[in-house]
Amino acid sequence: MEKKSEILENFKTAIGSTVKSLSNSENVEVSFGSQNFEAKKNSIKLPEVEQVNNKINYNKIRALADSKSLRLRFSNNKTFKSFEPNGNISKKLYKIAEKIRYEKLGSDQFKGVKNNIEKYYQERISTLDLKNSEDKIIESFENYLRVKFFDSKNNKEVEKKLKTHKKDLNERFKGKIKELSNLTHNQAQYNSLISDLISNMNLDENFNEEEKNEEKEDKNKKDSTNKEQRAKEKEQEQQELSIDSGTPDLEHQTSESDKDFEEIEVEDKSKSELKKNVKNSLGDRKYKAYTEEFDEIIKAEELENEEELNRLRKNLDQQLLQLKNFVSKLANKLQRKLLAKQNRSWNFDLEEGLLDTSKLPRIIMDPFNSLSFKKEKDIEFKDTLVTILIDNSGSMRGKPISVAAICADILARTLERCGVKVEILGFTTKHWKGGSSREKWMKNDKPNLPGRLNDLRHIIYKSADTPWRQGKNNMGLMLKEGLLKENIDGEALKWAYNKMSRRKEERKILMVISDGAPVDDSTLSTNSSDYLETNLKSIVKWIENKTDIELLAIGIGHDVTRYYNQAIKITDVQDLGDVMINQLTDLFVEKNKKTLH
Repeated sequence: MEKKSEILENFKTAIGSTVKSLSNSENVEVSFGSQNFEAKKNSIKLPEVEQVNNKINYNKIRALADSKSLRLRFSNNKTFKSFEPNGNISKKLYKIAEKIRYEKLGSDQFKGVKNNIEKYYQERISTLDLKNSEDKIIESFENYLRVKFFDSKNNKEVEKKLKTHKKDLNERFKGKIKELSNLTHNQAQYNSLISDLISNMNLDENFNEEEKNEEKEDKNKKDSTNKEQRAKEKEQEQQELSIDSGTPDLEHQTSESDKDFEEIEVEDKSKSELKKNVKNSLGDRKYKAYTEEFDEIIKAEELENEEELNRLRKNLDQQLLQLKNFVSKLANKLQRKLLAKQNRSWNFDLEEGLLDTSKLPRIIMDPFNSLSFKKEKDIEFKDTLVTILIDNSGSMRGKPISVAAICADILARTLERCGVKVEILGFTTKHWKGGSSREKWMKNDKPNLPGRLNDLRHIIYKSADTPWRQGKNNMGLMLKEGLLKENIDGEALKWAYNKMSRRKEERKILMVISDGAPVDDSTLSTNSSDYLETNLKSIVKWIENKTDIELLAIGIGHDVTRYYNQAIKITDVQDLGDVMINQLTDLFVEKNKKTLH
């Protein structure tokens, strides 16, 4: 009996180690069955291990452990919740679709995981007795996605069970499976698309209509009761009041009461929207845009054709050949420091951590030997995102924008070699003097204090997941004549922050390169003179004090310390590469010192 219980415990320990490895987290807590366990953010609960020879039970635990580990690794709960559709059935399908996404990501990387999940799914689906119509819809949906995503096949019995809904799913998802498959690495876009597709199926429509009708009936009953009660109160007050005191304006009082009731109702309905608005305001509720319908977020390759981007890239390389060599030397120093930190160092013979496979032979020879674990030292910096946000205003035209482009380009290549993700973004406006936003404002009789009054253009030169080789030609777009216009820094910073906050990297660094204060003639001529500056200051303050993102700025010929706590001014644009690299080097070194202490 002792030997069997020891085998079960060894199996549980092995599962725990696998979970930590797959989830890429040492802090995951694993419990089995009725074990006393307090649910935490990084926790996994699995069925009890029943018997040593119960293969079905073992397969189930392996599959569930793998699936839940992949959820911790690849799925962001905030992103998941932000796109969740309404309705009970829709929410269940949406949850299944997200599970398929992260299991697909894990299966592509780990063959053993794919086998465990597929084996358990086939065992489970074969034993299901699908009498409930809701269960049929849910299981048909999961099976449909699994067949499409994992290229698996059903046996005849399963095909018979689920054929009712298969035709409908084929029609609704026609042409969308490939798009979904291509978006598995981008949770936000995947969740958004699948949520729309599920919502369009209208599975919960009848159920929701019934609920609404019941709510309306209850509300009508309450309203009629309230009116009767108010009428009785009115009669009583009229009887009690003397002629000299006059008759109170009860009609007016009733309308005010109704208004209060309506305001409370509206407030309840819009509570979730209010939270979103507060989040988006990033600490500045006074700032607003007159309209956002003409704004755009666009990839660099969508603004110009490939031939023109190639030409601009060659022009960039020719202009800054000497500077490129100088910055490359500095970048190599940064790379050597990062790679030196990247050398792996391990602690062995620990009671928890990653399973030390080199010690497994001794357990095979003698099962009474305990499992041995190991932990890796000082690898935190690898899970890092660096975003470089470049001012694309007209005042950057010429050498400043060229130097900024080449420095960002070289940094992206350098950090990529060290396993650090880099994204390069730019911000400007689509037009001078307001564009379509101003035209709309003028047509609407020019209301006072309209807020931001120009069309934003936010450009993605290189996304975090795009390799440097694929995105390098985009850097040349900054030299495009006519691209650089006005700069509205506050909203650009908010955009960069929102992009970064959706990423899963533990450490995030945002580097802003600008040559002056935010300026947009159209906005400043119709609002207070410090309108854009005040917005920038409030957003910077919010990011610095309320988030984990490390924010630093480099001002070219302009002191930006009045906006940013961590900022440097350079008088000569030639110093930009040196300053960018030294700043990043200092950040990584400081992080390493904090970790050691």
